[in-house]
Amino acid sequence: MAKPAAIAGQIILYGAFAAFIGYFSTAPTYRQIADDVALIKLSMSHLGGRECRKRTPEELAKLPPNMRAPLDCPRGRSDIKLVLELDGKPLFDTVMHPTGLSRDGVSTVYKRFEVKAGTYQLAVKMNDNLVVPGFNFVKEAQVTLKPAQVLVIDFNPDKGGLFFQQAKD
Repeated sequence: MAKPAAIAGQIILYGAFAAFIGYFSTAPTYRQIADDVALIKLSMSHLGGRECRKRTPEELAKLPPNMRAPLDCPRGRSDIKLVLELDGKPLFDTVMHPTGLSRDGVSTVYKRFEVKAGTYQLAVKMNDNLVVPGFNFVKEAQVTLKPAQVLVIDFNPDKGGLFFQQAKD
C-alpha cells in the first residue's frame, strides 16, 4: 500500500510536468518571419537540354541498320543558368548542375528570400541549354506582397515555363 505522502508527491510532480508542457505548447509565441516581411521562395527541378548533333550520311552508313538514328545525343544534360531580379537588381544568380553519375538527372534549386512587404518588379530568367546564348524562358511581373505572404517561383512546362504563385490570404 502506497503512503499518502508518496501519492501527494507524485500528484505534485505530474501536475508540475503537465503545467510545464502546457505552457510551452502555447507560449512564447513563435513567428517564422517578422511582421512586415514577405517571402519569395524559388523552388524548381528541371531537366537541362541535350546537345544533340545530326549525323552525316557517311556516319549513318557505317552504323548497323537498327542503330541508324539521325541524331547523336549524349547522355549528359546541360547546366541551367538561372537569374532572379528584384526591381532590376540581381537578387540571385546561379548555374544549376545536373545530378547523377552521368550528369543525366534533374537540376534542382531551392532558395528562400525575405523581403519587406510591398510592390516589386520581379523577373526570372532561365536558360536550360547553355550551348544556346541568352535566356529561353523569361517571366516578368509586378507583384504586390503583403506581410507574411509567400510567393513561389516554379517551373512547369505545362504552364508555359516559369510561373509565380501567390498564397491566398
